[in-house]
Amino acid sequence: MGSALVSRRPRYLGLLVASIAGVLVIAGCGSSSKTTSSPPGGASSGSASATSSSASSSSSGSSGGSSSTSQCGPKPGVAATGTPIVLGAINTKQPGTDFTDISNMASAYFACVNANGGVNGHPVKLDLQTEATQPPQIAAVGKLLVQSDHVLGIAGTSSILECTINHTYWEKLNFKVIAAGIAPECYSTANYADVNMGPRYSSDGAVQYAITQHPSKIVFDQSNVPGTGYIAAGPNAVAKASNVPITDLTENVPINDANSVALKLVNAAGSNGAVVLNFTPPEALVILQAAQKLGLEDRVKLWGCSTPCDTDFLASTLGPKWNHKFFVNAELTPPDPTNTPTMNLYKAILKQYGTNVTGGIGSFSQMGFTIAEIATHALESVKGPYTVQSVNQAFESVKGFDTGMLCEPWTYGTYSFHIANNVDYTVTPENGKMVIAQGCTPISAADPQIAAYRKLAGSS
Repeated sequence: MGSALVSRRPRYLGLLVASIAGVLVIAGCGSSSKTTSSPPGGASSGSASATSSSASSSSSGSSGGSSSTSQCGPKPGVAATGTPIVLGAINTKQPGTDFTDISNMASAYFACVNANGGVNGHPVKLDLQTEATQPPQIAAVGKLLVQSDHVLGIAGTSSILECTINHTYWEKLNFKVIAAGIAPECYSTANYADVNMGPRYSSDGAVQYAITQHPSKIVFDQSNVPGTGYIAAGPNAVAKASNVPITDLTENVPINDANSVALKLVNAAGSNGAVVLNFTPPEALVILQAAQKLGLEDRVKLWGCSTPCDTDFLASTLGPKWNHKFFVNAELTPPDPTNTPTMNLYKAILKQYGTNVTGGIGSFSQMGFTIAEIATHALESVKGPYTVQSVNQAFESVKGFDTGMLCEPWTYGTYSFHIANNVDYTVTPENGKMVIAQGCTPISAADPQIAAYRKLAGSS
């Protein structure tokens, strides 16, 4: 649907101060005039929009150097004054599971855009709703975003059940969601495309790396939340393809007796085995700290984790005893010691606007940055009023966009399902930072869902 939006870098990452020449490169900016946008179903919307000028071509920028948050918009230091472009997001927030850092970082990115010219003169507002894995609540907040808050698109959703509950609603309205997915429907339906791999494919990657170290068996442990069977099916397929035995376990969260969990995992894996975790950082941390307290960190061949563990907070809290003993799937480019325009901008926005991002530098905030980056790129391309139709067509039309955060360019596309990010890194703690242990590696096509997507997208 619509023409493809092809770019190698975010539009304004070329606005770098050259350290030698002292030249400020500023991308062109658009003009606007107000018109009224409408949500589906004929309800009137409070969101007016602009007839935008054509987006200027993107520039790649040079690696290195310091970063200024003025790089995120076309008019450094000039606040956008047009009528807001309102987007929505739904995040799980409950004891033991909190994904709001993703949308909070997306909001920080938009705040930076808004302070530096906006999108064709318009600020972008993110309407964040939270839920606690209650299906009626999830359905209700989805309808609230559309029918009461009149959002034009969904960008920033990360929820255990939202895709399962709301995917038919978004299909009916032709919303093309940009998300950080978790549930199976986030990766098996047409109206979601994610910047992350989700717990199944991220756990595939963690198990895949563990197998390279030749363990005698793998113990895979995860939160006891809806979808554990779907998640475990991927790691089991990857392990089976390599003839490595795998045991699946689950834990109720929040974890109340981490010592017992750590001891159980080590005993199940054995001295030549590997333990792979799939938990949010706080829950993984209590298990790993318990293992260290009990002197168990060296009692297995390898500890691993899915992407949520890729955070400097966890690396610094664990300390040097875990250097190169703990290996984490990283769905996005590790921020340390990477020195690129994208990573410098991410850190600058996090510092200046990310006061609500509790986890700091790490995968969750990177996901939020990347979602907002893609959404902004898409919104810049709209020629005419910002409406539900134009915004979602722009989202779906993103093709081959180099986010600077992912191993490969990101495409939404008109596919029947999307696993848009399926190539990863592996990182390991090193003196309080997560550093690269293995470069970009395709997730194993031993997982049948990965194989099916690559065939569909023509990348098999």
